[in-house]
Amino acid sequence: MSDIALIENAREFNRFYTNFLGLLNKAYLDTPFTLTDARILFEIGSHDGVSAVALARDLHVDPAYLSRILKRFRAEGLIETSPDPADLRCQVITVTERGRERFEELGRRANAQIAARFDRLATGEREAAVSAMHTIRALLDPAAKPAPAIIRAHRAGDIGWIVQSQGRFYAEEYGWDLRFEALVAEVAGKFLANFDPAKEYCWIAERRGVNVGSVLVTNGGDGIAKFRLLYVDKSARGLGLGKLLVDACIRFSREKGYRELSLWTNDMLETARAIYVKAGFRLVSEERHCMFGPQANGQTWVLDL
Repeated sequence: MSDIALIENAREFNRFYTNFLGLLNKAYLDTPFTLTDARILFEIGSHDGVSAVALARDLHVDPAYLSRILKRFRAEGLIETSPDPADLRCQVITVTERGRERFEELGRRANAQIAARFDRLATGEREAAVSAMHTIRALLDPAAKPAPAIIRAHRAGDIGWIVQSQGRFYAEEYGWDLRFEALVAEVAGKFLANFDPAKEYCWIAERRGVNVGSVLVTNGGDGIAKFRLLYVDKSARGLGLGKLLVDACIRFSREKGYRELSLWTNDMLETARAIYVKAGFRLVSEERHCMFGPQANGQTWVLDL
């Protein structure tokens, strides 16, 4: 994408989003506050005490402009100042009881506005929107901390997500055709149809309510557990989720009495293969194939349990 196209798209989205939330109105959320007023009051109300210097720095607000807003807040009885216990030369700002009421009212109105705006979206569409928000922030804000992920058992809809996400990812990243998605659908479908919770399991990695990873263990017979369909979404790379999912499979397989854990992969998946090596898997066979279109090198790895 050219720089001009990037700029045009970013500005177009900014215009859409400011209109979407009614941010250009003089009275924000039908209150006496402007958007800047509300943002400053939110920051003060969210802390036990904050300095004017910190507010100006964190919100990128001109100190003189901020000073005028704080002066008005004090006159309206919304905030008060007191010496900073850590440095008596400085003052910290807190909300008064009246300020707390205004702060909480703004929160309720903002929550109601967002709920109304997104109410028409289906569950999957909401998850896609939230995932896109997190992606934008992670790309543009170096200081943004990644949300922690949880690892849970699969539930209704998760197996369909596995097929969709992996089919799309491998088509986009490696040019694999629909035969790969068909294979994923076959493996996932058999797991659902024949699921034996005593010997099989599916783990889903989730962040902020959005699926970002998955893996299966199925019963291969003769004491062999099959490690299937490991996947970590791009938005969650670098968080160690791949290792967590692999470790979960190994623990489960040992607890269930399997003697061996076996997996099939392709050599271009270097990050995954590095995890397998560190976990103790050993390569036992490999073969060239064109099962999914482009030529690839399939590999079988096993771990003695």
